[in-house]
Amino acid sequence: MSYYDRALELKEELTENRRYLHRHAEVGFELPETRAYVTEKLKEYGIEPHPCGEGITALIGKGAEGGEAGKVLLLRADMDALAMPEESGLPFASENPKAAHCCGHDMHAAMLLTAAKMLKEQENRLAGTVKLMFQPSEETLTGSRNMLEHGILEQPKVDAALAYHVGPGQLPIGLFMYNAGSTMMFSNNDLHIRVKGRGGHGAMPQNCVDPISVGAHIVVALQEIISREMNPKASCVITIGSFHAGTTLNVIPEEAILDGTLRADTKEAQKQLVKRVREVAEATARVYGAEAEVEITDGAPPLICDKETTEEFVGYMRELAIPGTMEQPDVAASASEDFACIAEQVPSAFMYVSAGFPDGRGVASAHNPKVQFNEEVLPRGAAYLAHCAQRWLEEHCDK
Repeated sequence: MSYYDRALELKEELTENRRYLHRHAEVGFELPETRAYVTEKLKEYGIEPHPCGEGITALIGKGAEGGEAGKVLLLRADMDALAMPEESGLPFASENPKAAHCCGHDMHAAMLLTAAKMLKEQENRLAGTVKLMFQPSEETLTGSRNMLEHGILEQPKVDAALAYHVGPGQLPIGLFMYNAGSTMMFSNNDLHIRVKGRGGHGAMPQNCVDPISVGAHIVVALQEIISREMNPKASCVITIGSFHAGTTLNVIPEEAILDGTLRADTKEAQKQLVKRVREVAEATARVYGAEAEVEITDGAPPLICDKETTEEFVGYMRELAIPGTMEQPDVAASASEDFACIAEQVPSAFMYVSAGFPDGRGVASAHNPKVQFNEEVLPRGAAYLAHCAQRWLEEHCDK
């Protein structure tokens, strides 16, 4: 029996797991119900979970009982939701008015749970060790770093990693997308600028330093970095998504707060953006007599998958010969993914699998409160994870 056939047998349980996680959506590192559920299910499947930072890890295979681990493959799923309400109208919609799985991480966690169950059933066939990584706080791009800091790639040492991300929309079920060797997703750094001026009467601007005007000049100046300083061959984005200042119409406030995001397709461009955004914001503020305090988070690097590793996993996925399977190489997106932090450390592959609907249910995109994900993809995702793990360990056990 193939892993896909077994996943179809487990489809009802797989769907129940997904719907429980969906109803109990939680955000960031605050995932008590999610962690408890994943922990309980792993134990139910005969797998011993352990905390790793704010996430969960477990071993299946040769290293699970303390023996020689052999080669180790990491399978990763994120667990956190977005801090937003859900408007899908689904009977299992989020019961948390401040959190919703509008990016599909509940699907990822459910697929990895079922993959873990199937791998445990076939544990004696594994030629090495599978390490599970149930990760918090991907949406803030801090969860991978948290688990890295707590040794997710050590004890036993990880040799390669694999992760999937479901994609809503109107693409057909059966499509999987990947990028072997080039930038698949952009870097990300959060930007926070506090412009400190001098407040006063709105009718007497000559006695003030208007942080709103200064902030507006900063917004415009930052865009000049993209248009006049960055290499045209680089793909970069500076977006100011939030600008807050003042409380009433006839008062010039003391300060303005600007929040935004920086994105780049190479580490070199990311480094240049971070440096120049800080310099331009601070210098522009000084020109107009104000002060700018600039905070830029470490963020995540660009996601660049290992070419050979990705091609290996694509080959294993083809072996399953699931009806309706289609593939699209060379996919890239300007969004960010903190699996990139793992991919910097070990050879890794990251792929999208379509969870779309051809009808009206596929109109809403990810991060939309009305988005829906097609649960028909769940057995495919679970089977891909399990089959790829077993086959990679077989092929690499003597290397």
